[in-house]
Amino acid sequence: MSRIGKLPIALPPGVRAQVDGRRIRVEGPRGALDWGFPRRVDIAVDEAQIRITRRRDDKPSRAEHGLVRALVHNMVAGVTQGFVRKLEIVGLGYQARVQGQKLVLQIGFSHPVEIDIPAGLEVVCPDPTHITVTGIDKQRVGQLAADIRRVRKPEPYKGKGIRFAGEFVRRKAGKAFVGGG
Repeated sequence: MSRIGKLPIALPPGVRAQVDGRRIRVEGPRGALDWGFPRRVDIAVDEAQIRITRRRDDKPSRAEHGLVRALVHNMVAGVTQGFVRKLEIVGLGYQARVQGQKLVLQIGFSHPVEIDIPAGLEVVCPDPTHITVTGIDKQRVGQLAADIRRVRKPEPYKGKGIRFAGEFVRRKAGKAFVGGG
């Protein structure tokens, strides 16, 4: 049995979950999430917990059992606490700002790069070199943060670019002068 899949998911106070056919809907103080789960698993909602069981014991069913449990747990965590991804901008003159529903990045190109902020996500720039992405859907928060980072990944020689907060950038040695005559 899947060690992750067999763990029940506790429903905190103020969070409701309901299963309708092959879809689960989780509502909480921060909003609501809806997801269609695969046919290999079943979801049962009690008063205070959610249980995930699989229909068969073959390898794909065992794999999806733990995956579905983790995704439903992320839904419950998202509607109660939300998810946050922080990014840092490193480089002289590199900066970011939010204008309406767009994130505007000036990161060494001849033009500013504009990224649309999807509905349901919030992007904040506490200062010009830091970006914070928040939302209730873990996948969408991570995807937007990855899309922002992809605009200018950190380069290995000076470390300039956009990186996740706390990300280690492996540095390479540049050209070395070998004296001689």
